[in-house]
Amino acid sequence: MSESTTRFGTVSVVGRPNVGKSTLVNQLLGESLSITADRPQTTRHRILGVVTRGATQVALLDTPGIHGNARRQLNRSLNRSATGALTGVDVVLFVVAAQRWTDDDDLVLQRLGEVEAPVIGIVNRVDQVADKSQLLPFLEEFAGRHPFAAIVPLSARTGDNVAALWQELEALLPAGEHAFDPDTLTDRSERFLAAELVREQLVRRYGDELPYAVSVSIEAFGNEPSGLIRIGAVIWVERDSQKAIVIGRGGEKLRDTGTAARMRMERLFGGRVHLDLWVKVRADWSNDARALREFGYDEP
Repeated sequence: MSESTTRFGTVSVVGRPNVGKSTLVNQLLGESLSITADRPQTTRHRILGVVTRGATQVALLDTPGIHGNARRQLNRSLNRSATGALTGVDVVLFVVAAQRWTDDDDLVLQRLGEVEAPVIGIVNRVDQVADKSQLLPFLEEFAGRHPFAAIVPLSARTGDNVAALWQELEALLPAGEHAFDPDTLTDRSERFLAAELVREQLVRRYGDELPYAVSVSIEAFGNEPSGLIRIGAVIWVERDSQKAIVIGRGGEKLRDTGTAARMRMERLFGGRVHLDLWVKVRADWSNDARALREFGYDEP
């Protein structure tokens, strides 16, 4: 492959929940664009991140985890969003966790059987395998499950062997002009990113207390002449008891969440941020098709 050949491709990153897809996307981008937490279904939207390295540009699609237990409208919406990202792409990255194969991995593999684009199999979290000799049988079994274009064992957390993934990926991209300016990170708006950064703190801080019944919408977003970005966000929950959990005694938990989210926004936006948070109840929103559309989950 000529190093001077201009290449561009759209690459979808798929897998079951909580295998490190967003961490891998952030590692490839060199920026913390997709929110991450050690919880399934942290990613709820397809998020496009752009990587430009020399003559090669990649549009990475981070996707929600595909899962079989989709009883609520929200879960079905996430599955539709992730499956939709398999259409019209140039390469697919299928991420699994080392030494752990589940029924949801099988479900993703079934979807890949209908995909025409080449698929790179990625075995993540190899850094967590103490005895590396045990990794080889897993890799061999994984290789037999699909006609992968390549298989790359790596650690998205540490970045180990991600350079090898880039080489495999670059070799599969078609020649073509870049679709984005070289300094573009994403096509998502700052409003969207602000809402995600608030939700990231909620997922990280409340864990099992508030598993999936929280969403965030931005009510106000403005740039003042001083350069200050003033943001107002609403945290939506499904029950009054959840509202009390988010706020905490004397509002302490909500203040801590706001402070952490504001600091992340200032790093991402490159300026000072004033963040106001409110908590509101919308009963059973995660099983309400109208609410899901209003909260931006109605992706094809």
